[in-house]
Amino acid sequence: MTHRLLRHPGGLHLSLMLVLTFSTGVIDAVGYLGLDRVFTGNMTGNVVILAMALTGADGLPVDGPVVALAMFMLGALIAGRVLRLTPAGWSGRSTALFVAVGLLLAASAGAMLVLTQAQADDARLAITGALGLAMGVQAGAARHIGVKDVTTVVVTSTLAGLAFDSRFGHRVGQQWPRRLLAVVLIGAGAATGAILLDVHFGLGMGLSAALTLIVALLGHLGRPHPVDDAGGA
Repeated sequence: MTHRLLRHPGGLHLSLMLVLTFSTGVIDAVGYLGLDRVFTGNMTGNVVILAMALTGADGLPVDGPVVALAMFMLGALIAGRVLRLTPAGWSGRSTALFVAVGLLLAASAGAMLVLTQAQADDARLAITGALGLAMGVQAGAARHIGVKDVTTVVVTSTLAGLAFDSRFGHRVGQQWPRRLLAVVLIGAGAATGAILLDVHFGLGMGLSAALTLIVALLGHLGRPHPVDDAGGA
């Protein structure tokens, strides 16, 4: 299995980042619908919500977006610190970061499964912070792997590129299938998260945790090995 994964590392990494894009959609649905209109993956949405909230518009939340933004930045900082001495691409440290994200999501899901409704309401900001931290680490690790057009957390620039580079726009070559898939998958993830939220608050986070841990395993199996590098030298 490892040899099969190593034959096409670019395709493997693209597939794994698309899975994480779907997972981000799930988490953002959980955050927006279950955590009082806060995004834990889409920081553009949080900045807009926070700016409007500070004007007193429509009773929008302030604390949730602030916590999500701060923890997302902390997560990305941690990922940058961990990966700063490693070359771009997938490494053992990338695996460790994705495992940490999966475990953090699993812990958040587990907490929601055992807490009463009143306790869950009290833990809202803590869950928001945990999800924001997880998504920040994920985004930082994905950035280091460097799959073009698939950041796992942002689709605005992807949509702009898809339209701008199309035959009706700038008319230049583009890898439009991956761009389109990234947009579709984050939307599909959001729809899935909304459906699971109707069943139980923790199910969406549990699904994202499982997907992230699977991504970590497959990415680890398909990462470059020193013996492979030496053999190709």
